[in-house]
Amino acid sequence: MPKGEGKVIAQNKKARHDYFIEETYEAGLVLQGTEIKSIRNGRVNLKDSFAKVEKGEVFLHNMHISPYEQGNRYNHDPLRTRKLLLHRREINKLIGYTKEQGYTLVPLKLYIKNGFAKVELGVAKGKKKYDKREDMKRKEAQREIERVFRERQKL
Repeated sequence: MPKGEGKVIAQNKKARHDYFIEETYEAGLVLQGTEIKSIRNGRVNLKDSFAKVEKGEVFLHNMHISPYEQGNRYNHDPLRTRKLLLHRREINKLIGYTKEQGYTLVPLKLYIKNGFAKVELGVAKGKKKYDKREDMKRKEAQREIERVFRERQKL
């Protein structure tokens, strides 16, 4: 199965708006207790999350997984730091990217693949304000072209 396929649970749409995505990686998640049940219910938020390489390992910060309703005392801290599972050569590449000025690791989407929770991690470079405006103009122009094209086909 190609990278990024599976049942998509959550997407970080703001990441593509705020960053240029250079490269993507698929990473597994180390979860605790009832976290997978909450993920399967779709109670996840990737909005303000980011990844960091610390001591040769990659960790995901600020990803919010809501506590499972029937979990009682086995529930977890919703904003805890979670370890990502990657191959050593991938981690070494990410270390090289993050040492460069302006690059960061951003989770793009969370999905279930073969019963396991996976995160698509993007190596991202921040956009400037004028880049964002340019993208918005381009999208608006494309929408306008498609609208005119649909109207012509109706006639």
